[in-house]
Amino acid sequence: MAIEKITVPDLGDAADVEIIELLVAVGDTVAENDSLMVLESDKAAMEIPAPMAGVVKSIAVNLGDQVNTGSEILSLEVEGAASAEDAKPEASEPEQLAESKSEPTESETQQQAEPSADAPSAAPAQSEKSVVKVPDLGTDDEVDVIEIHVSVGDSISADDPLITLESDKAAMEVPAPQDGEVLELLIKVGDKVKTGTDVIRITGAAAAASPSPAPASSESEAVAPAPSTAPALAAIPEVPAVHAEQSGKVYAGPAVRKLARELGVDLALVLGTGARSRVVKEDIHAFVKARINNPPAAAGTSISAVPDVDFSQFGEIEEVARSKMEKVTATNMQRNWSSVPHVAQFNEADVTELEDFRAELKPEAEKKGVKLTFLPFLLKACAKALAEYPQFNVSLHSSGEYVIQKKYYHIGVAVATEAGLVVPVIRDVDKKSIYELADEVIELSNKAKQRKLKLEEMQGACFTISSLGAIGGTGFIPIINAPEVAILGVSKTEIKPVYRNGEFQPRKMLPITLCYDHKAVNGVDGGMFADYLAKLLGDIRRLAL
Repeated sequence: MAIEKITVPDLGDAADVEIIELLVAVGDTVAENDSLMVLESDKAAMEIPAPMAGVVKSIAVNLGDQVNTGSEILSLEVEGAASAEDAKPEASEPEQLAESKSEPTESETQQQAEPSADAPSAAPAQSEKSVVKVPDLGTDDEVDVIEIHVSVGDSISADDPLITLESDKAAMEVPAPQDGEVLELLIKVGDKVKTGTDVIRITGAAAAASPSPAPASSESEAVAPAPSTAPALAAIPEVPAVHAEQSGKVYAGPAVRKLARELGVDLALVLGTGARSRVVKEDIHAFVKARINNPPAAAGTSISAVPDVDFSQFGEIEEVARSKMEKVTATNMQRNWSSVPHVAQFNEADVTELEDFRAELKPEAEKKGVKLTFLPFLLKACAKALAEYPQFNVSLHSSGEYVIQKKYYHIGVAVATEAGLVVPVIRDVDKKSIYELADEVIELSNKAKQRKLKLEEMQGACFTISSLGAIGGTGFIPIINAPEVAILGVSKTEIKPVYRNGEFQPRKMLPITLCYDHKAVNGVDGGMFADYLAKLLGDIRRLAL
């Protein structure tokens, strides 16, 4: 039997993380991947799994302690090889082993003195089977398999994409951990998987290993490398968990329970989004914010769902499943429309000179390898307007007591894809040139359509632009993407007669609709913002002021 010290895995940038639950005691027998304890940072909770099976011999930490990456938490007694300390004299002094045996034979003595030709240390790298598992997602919740990039018999190289997973808001690829050949696919498109799930069986060269008295396993486990360097605690968005009332038990740590008591929140009513439906601090804040914005309706006043209709009685039908992205978008849009009091401000911008200027720049842009659309100019104008009217560059705090004033200008751009609507974010718009913005817009739009956007590329927007482009229409009312407080809807540019200098002239007019949250912005500010934005678009020189 050997004693293995278990330490805290890589926490990324998180430090001094609190232990909020101990899930084992001295003497407990644990299996590989059983949860040992729960850690909680300022933003998330995570469980520490057992890296191997064994018996808990000692626990080095207490409830409430703060730990960091590499901190020792407990020790496990495991079956198999002796510890490294015990192995050293065995390797260096084979004669002592011979003395310890009751009746050593000549052949045994010869085997100790001369390494076998079949020993692992002398053999070249051999082909062995490995099972690729889903890497650490930072959560125990399940995500969907939306694409499989390989087939049985394919040759793969390390870091080649094997499958694509999709959570509520982002897609991520699982790369190959080594070179090899695909032997078997253990999942299919549409399956739900989580951290540690077997996905693909491969064969490849086994890494060289030092001699060990323990027999080698015929099939090893290969956990695919994490697709990004994001901290383990900053996990990808989690799939909506089961409501606590449905499970009959509330999972929450002491810190979360204390916060709930302070705010007067019944934990049984809170939707837990942490691992295994655990309630985390963000869930408490979201619950309080929702109750402030949407107080419970009086009895008999709630809106019932639209009843289902058997449409097959009218003719042939087909049930078509919606993608997760479509369902999540629908949920978010319903929540935003219901909880945010929308006000829509309609206006038209004369973009005749701007379009002429853009046409002049096109040859220069082509030489730079950039496709110059109207959007980079619109991004610049919106950033300028946000700086001029900072009351639009805020988010409301859930308490309703104050707003968070943002000093940066990140703008989201809605992109339609086959899977649904996504909103990549262009960061620091005010600091980038028109050409830089044009290049970034094309790059993020292509990644969105290929479902390769990273989570961080869809976070942090202050304001959103939703453009119908050349689709047409004279205007529309977009839904605000909370916690932002405003969004701009852009329709198709039309040539209209405009009375200027005593005569009607043909001008290129762009219909815009500014929607804003009336809880955060009043009507006068909305009118001034829309008017200022129209002036910027009408005279591009103002962007230089």
